[in-house]
Amino acid sequence: MNGYERINSVLSGIKPDTTPIMFHNFMMAAHEAGYNMEQYRNNPQIIAECFIRAIEKYQYDGVLVDIDTVTLAGACGVKVDFPKNEPARSHDGILHSLSEIDKLSVVNVSQYRYAEIWCEAVRLVKEHFGNEIYVRGNCDQAPFSLATMLRGVENLMMDLCMEKKELIFSLLDYCCNITCQFIKMMKEAGADMVSNGDSPAGPSMLSPSMYEEFALPYEKKVCEYAHSLGIPYMLHICGNTNIILEQMVTSGVDSLELDYKTDIHKAEELMRGKIVFSGNIDPSGIIALGTPQQVEEKTMELLEVFRNNHRLILNAGCAIPPITPSENLYAMIRTARNFK
Repeated sequence: MNGYERINSVLSGIKPDTTPIMFHNFMMAAHEAGYNMEQYRNNPQIIAECFIRAIEKYQYDGVLVDIDTVTLAGACGVKVDFPKNEPARSHDGILHSLSEIDKLSVVNVSQYRYAEIWCEAVRLVKEHFGNEIYVRGNCDQAPFSLATMLRGVENLMMDLCMEKKELIFSLLDYCCNITCQFIKMMKEAGADMVSNGDSPAGPSMLSPSMYEEFALPYEKKVCEYAHSLGIPYMLHICGNTNIILEQMVTSGVDSLELDYKTDIHKAEELMRGKIVFSGNIDPSGIIALGTPQQVEEKTMELLEVFRNNHRLILNAGCAIPPITPSENLYAMIRTARNFK
């Protein structure tokens, strides 16, 4: 099997010849190719080159094309900083109160420069690899996460407790439309899978009941939209998601990308036979700062948990730091390829 076939197999519930690997390594790929983040984010040819070189070097199965976590916020008018050597970051939101929702402008994501660059990079990567390597186009923020950027995190948290729910849902509806626009763009660019991040919806900020009321319904909506376009969907939430895992499993997603803080045994049990698990080696403490032996041990632990469950895509729990030694990625790949 090639990389595309391996990932497509686990998504289809079919056992592959070996566990597929899809790294969240955009910063490392740029660093190894000799580019800073400013050069990377502004040129789709450079983005594609970084991933092509990484695939040729490490021979893994799937490309996760990512740039940062503020592109949709920038498309909506949120002020964004673009550091030379780090991913872009946003400032507090553009809404002083939820009563201003009706003043938000209509957004055409396809006209935002960095969204265009992102999708063009996906097109170039897919054009290069065809159906040899699986291409996942990350679509930035899920609706709840985007709402925190438009309103500001602290403000939205207060709104959830004090404001009229219809205003909150109006903002989330607005954000859902924007997220879906980007999903459609990624589909048209040729991505094999789309995904969103929704980390502010996790237990570090929301109670399970708030997650179920305000975030989960919109995760379901964007997943359903992706499926209506005929493309698989993956959801990522950082941190310890143990107390919302049962709710997340109802989202309808094809795959959940979870952090190393989540109980892998619980996740495997709840997702077995339903959803592909993507993750979840610690990207900093193990992959970047650990020894090759530590990487091998943690990779083996994860593979053993899924020994009788082939719905696994091996990955880090989140973005791999640029300083990661290549020996550690080789150790992770070698362990997976030799696992019997």
